[in-house]
Amino acid sequence: MPDLNAPQMIMAFDFGTQKMGLAVGQALIESANPLALFPMKDGIPNWDELLKIVKQYQPTLFLVGLPLNMDDTESELSTRARKFARRLRHQTNITTLMVDERLTTREARDELEHYQTQGRGKKLAADSVAAALLIESWYRHPVGVNP
Repeated sequence: MPDLNAPQMIMAFDFGTQKMGLAVGQALIESANPLALFPMKDGIPNWDELLKIVKQYQPTLFLVGLPLNMDDTESELSTRARKFARRLRHQTNITTLMVDERLTTREARDELEHYQTQGRGKKLAADSVAAALLIESWYRHPVGVNP
């Protein structure tokens, strides 16, 4: 488990088969900023491009949203998100945790209105705002499970 008192950059992923939401946050100041959507091809990212983004932000912790059903069961998308998280950890050797993402997309759509009033909403999508919400929830409750 990472030292939660050490300054760290967090990168979060809202996994999807066609697109993936990305966000970064600085734990020291508890920030969370959505990034542009990342294209996916049948749930597979262009790893070279994704690793360039990782190198740019130099995160020390990854959070990957775990899409659970409302009854706590996992779906095919859950399995694919776990596979992505394991490969991400393997490619980067950075601590990677899965966090429950239930209802974040719905909350993200509401939050998107906030970003639009700041003039940033047109470049963002609910998936990236959902990734930022994963980071914010991590600050409140720093728990996650290994992929």
